[in-house]
Amino acid sequence: MKIEELISEAEIKERVKDCGKRISKMYEGKPLLLIGTLKGSFMFLADLSREITVPARIDFITAKSYRDGKNRSELEIKIDDSISFSDYDVIIVEDIVDTGHTLNAVTKLIREKNPRSLYVIALVNKPSGREIEYTPDECLFEVGDEFVVGYGLDMDEFGRNLPFIGAVH
Repeated sequence: MKIEELISEAEIKERVKDCGKRISKMYEGKPLLLIGTLKGSFMFLADLSREITVPARIDFITAKSYRDGKNRSELEIKIDDSISFSDYDVIIVEDIVDTGHTLNAVTKLIREKNPRSLYVIALVNKPSGREIEYTPDECLFEVGDEFVVGYGLDMDEFGRNLPFIGAVH
């Protein structure tokens, strides 16, 4: 597997730092809950949370829509139902918006739990992969039709550990 660097580690760090500053201003004095979608968002959420200066609760959800690496199946979402979402301004932290199916379902599920507000931030936007109409509130980067790995993004569970985002060739 050959990987061509598209977005450098330095670019990622700079955008994440700026995003953390914006979030800190937007949510100053508000009860903030950051929800990362596993597994892909773990690096982004970890780095972003360290850049946010206001107190924030952090949790994760699991959203799986692919089994056996290729076959699309029912979307399975696991969420901590003990959280009182109505007590928080919620930010969903996602690694990539590709088809739109996963974030659409996750957003719908969390809206049903009546958070004070809901904001969706994606590290990477891949509009060429959209199968349904879905636009997150904020995306840090946009990629073309290439398959990307790194900084949490994977190909069959490999490549997550790369400090940059690259296209697989």
